[in-house]
Amino acid sequence: MEHFNTASAQELEQALLSCLRSLRWARRVADHRPYPDLDSLLAAADEAAYDLTWPDLTEALAAEPLPALPPDTYAAAHTALSAAYAAYEARFGHVFVTCLGGLTPGRALDHILEAIRSRLTNDPEEERTVVADELRRLAKERLVDALRGAGL
Repeated sequence: MEHFNTASAQELEQALLSCLRSLRWARRVADHRPYPDLDSLLAAADEAAYDLTWPDLTEALAAEPLPALPPDTYAAAHTALSAAYAAYEARFGHVFVTCLGGLTPGRALDHILEAIRSRLTNDPEEERTVVADELRRLAKERLVDALRGAGL
């Protein structure tokens, strides 16, 4: 936590943007330093994410990579996943996001396909809520990973 609390604003902003590509979120988390512990930081990050508007979330979505499959995944799975991603993007106009934290690589494909199929039935407002939740989860997971990896 010490490095996080004492890093320069520019260094911290860049590190936070690697967790969630929203300038508003990164600045808000950075501006509320110092944090006494990880739980306080994660609570602040979560609160900052809850306050993001749809344009803020769209900014973050534009930089999100598609969830990756393990390298040994068979070709038919990649084909199925590509088709599912295309259907999702055609319906909602943005990339599909889901947090895969805690899933084994073997379970990731099933989770992604299941989530896309389920979420394709959402109306756009429902999906915006789900997207916001998934981006919050991703940001917190990446923040923890960055802190553990001494990147922050």
